[in-house]
Amino acid sequence: MSPARMSQVESGIRVVLEFNEAFNRHDVAGMMRLMSDDCVFENTSPAPDGTVYSGKEAVTQFWRDFFGESQHAKIEIEEIFGFGRRCIMRWKYNWVDESGKKGHVRGVDVFQVENDLICEKFSYVKG
Repeated sequence: MSPARMSQVESGIRVVLEFNEAFNRHDVAGMMRLMSDDCVFENTSPAPDGTVYSGKEAVTQFWRDFFGESQHAKIEIEEIFGFGRRCIMRWKYNWVDESGKKGHVRGVDVFQVENDLICEKFSYVKG
């Protein structure tokens, strides 16, 4: 892989790691600083295809609503790697429900990063 290509991969991974750190702080503004104006987010729910949110305004509102309902949401990265403009992250999503019961699911996000901004985040979950 050429040095320029490697730099692009490393940059994409860095952006996704920073996005995940903001997610774990529930910092929507910090997350959205890392997404392009024309970003697309495909949620895992409802099965089987999930809901698609297009544009920064729609994605921002999704995350505000999500953290309003999921105050203990955390993502643990199990593996992350990149190739070209794509970054793949295997994760474990942890939460605590209204009764205090802990739960989790595992899944994968497929990101596309261009010009150090996430333009696509497609999420897939096991089960």
